[in-house]
Amino acid sequence: MNPMERLHAVVGPVSTNVHVLADPGSREAIAIDTAIPCLDWVSGALEERGWTLKLIVSTHGHWDHIGDNAAVSEHTGARIAVHAADRHMLEAPAPLFPPPFEIPPSVPAVELAEGGEVRFGELRLRVLHTPGHTPGSVCLLDEDEGVLYSGDTLFASGWGRTDLPGGDAGVIATSLARLADLDDRVTVHPGHGASTTIGRERSWLDVVRTSGRLPA
Repeated sequence: MNPMERLHAVVGPVSTNVHVLADPGSREAIAIDTAIPCLDWVSGALEERGWTLKLIVSTHGHWDHIGDNAAVSEHTGARIAVHAADRHMLEAPAPLFPPPFEIPPSVPAVELAEGGEVRFGELRLRVLHTPGHTPGSVCLLDEDEGVLYSGDTLFASGWGRTDLPGGDAGVIATSLARLADLDDRVTVHPGHGASTTIGRERSWLDVVRTSGRLPA
């Protein structure tokens, strides 16, 4: 199996990490968290490499991860995927504070669910439902290459906010404890900030797993 190809850009007013992943054999690709303004970057990357975008994956429904869903979908024909619990956040975006631009609604056509797979070409990403930042937050695990796309569940040295509507500190602690079961060598690409590994986060993740609570 050919290794996955990955492109990355930091986009928008809160520096969202946007990823485009492709199977070099089939040239099928997916995009993860198409924040505004990423349409030009995504479309240019696809055209330059001859990739076909099959799916737009939203790790959760916050505005800074979904803003260009509709534009990228219209431009490429790719379907939009999100967990059912966050679907309404795409259909009727309601930012807690006014972003510097309108957040267009988008219509998901694919439902992400625990144990499911995101498939493109010969490649597979396993869907992990990791609520707590939002009810429908998910992570995507590349089991072959040991890579986790963690959205806003797990960051380098931290975790996603739980003080927003739908957030729950106890629930995200359970999700983080689950991620603590992954191998230390797993690389983590979060929704914001620098990449890390499970091993680098091991010390505090094990505290969460043991205590069932977030660190003080």
